[in-house]
Amino acid sequence: MISYGPFWHTLKERNMSTYTLINKYHISSATIDRMKKGNGISTMKIDDFCKILNCRVEDIIVFLPDV
Repeated sequence: MISYGPFWHTLKERNMSTYTLINKYHISSATIDRMKKGNGISTMKIDDFCKILNCRVEDIIVFLPDV
């Protein structure tokens, strides 16, 4: 399962809010909502987040194996 846990930590670390992502960087609120619910997003969006937050993919998502 893919988790967006690292994303929320990275966002806080960069002193950025979802409001800023939506209004300054034009990330759709639907994308943020999908992430909050643990649903999938495109690799293009992950790339966008990496550019915006100046981070690596590992700072956005992590794979958690089913136990």
